[in-house]
Amino acid sequence: MQADILTIFPGFFRGPLDHGITRRACEMGLVTITVHDLREFTHDKHRTVDDRPFGGGEGMVLKPEPLFECLETLQVVPREDRVAGRVKQSVILLSAQGQRFDQAAAAELAALDHIVLMCGRYEGVDERVADFLADRELSIGDYVLSGGEMAAAVILEAVTRLLPGAVGNEASTRQESFTASPQAEGSEPAGGSGAKTNGPNSTCSSGGLLDYPHYTRPAEFRGMAVPEELMSGNHEEIRRWRRQRALEKTLLAKTKRADLPQFGAGDTVRVHVKIKEGDKERLQAFEGVVISRTKGPQASFTVRKISFGQGVERIFPVHSKVIDKVDLLRSSKVRRAKLYYLRGLRGKAARLRDAE
Repeated sequence: MQADILTIFPGFFRGPLDHGITRRACEMGLVTITVHDLREFTHDKHRTVDDRPFGGGEGMVLKPEPLFECLETLQVVPREDRVAGRVKQSVILLSAQGQRFDQAAAAELAALDHIVLMCGRYEGVDERVADFLADRELSIGDYVLSGGEMAAAVILEAVTRLLPGAVGNEASTRQESFTASPQAEGSEPAGGSGAKTNGPNSTCSSGGLLDYPHYTRPAEFRGMAVPEELMSGNHEEIRRWRRQRALEKTLLAKTKRADLPQFGAGDTVRVHVKIKEGDKERLQAFEGVVISRTKGPQASFTVRKISFGQGVERIFPVHSKVIDKVDLLRSSKVRRAKLYYLRGLRGKAARLRDAE
């Protein structure tokens, strides 16, 4: 593969390209990465690559001339042929307005022979670059960077590691998070050797699930033990365990509530619970101290309060739609993950020290 990067900061890529899989792929001849300085394609003594936007407004806009002239030296076929898929080439504009880059896009780019990454800067790039030069626009997320250089490094890393031979064990790239089309279990591997896959291969990539948890030696570390299923030597049991954990991780990621504050055992919270009474709905507040919190798809937290001299506890599922919101009122400093001992204390003895 040939990869070209068009940027006004070529020195940025000395770091990202000099380490790890990307460097090894270059040394093995799997990919050739060339960084082009757009200032080399200017024609004034100040080497100007930007100008003010027509119609006014804040910021500067990257001029089209350096990008067009630079691309014309790279022997890239016309945009019409690239869009029609007649060649394995793509000219990519890195832009906040672009399609979200994901593992499927990385796999698509890894199948090409030549990719060009154009790094935007300033307020943006002249729209004629997107309309008449690039055949696709990509974004690595819904946030703003000062330029496209960081995005280009991310895309290169994701694409390069998918090239055949870039990773020592190619099966590992088919068994990662977001990989949607793994080789069928027990099927004949690439190369036609006739041998079927055996052993505890991952199933996490089926359907684009997240990866399962990984453990290595020692089997027990500071009281934290590796799950017994992984130590059993039973390949089928290991597959089932990995599949289950991958499903749980994926479910948790999709249902995780980002609107809840960070809190744990010892913190005082006010939980606003939705109560339905016929056709009406109201909120009811439950305020107390969190005495335990569990993790996983069935994550929950237990809140304890004193009502008329009696201890009252309530368990709340973290991802339940019944919870409208949770207010963190006070953070406390505790040494235990579960504070069940508070059930036997009253008054000052049950008070917790505030966190600094």
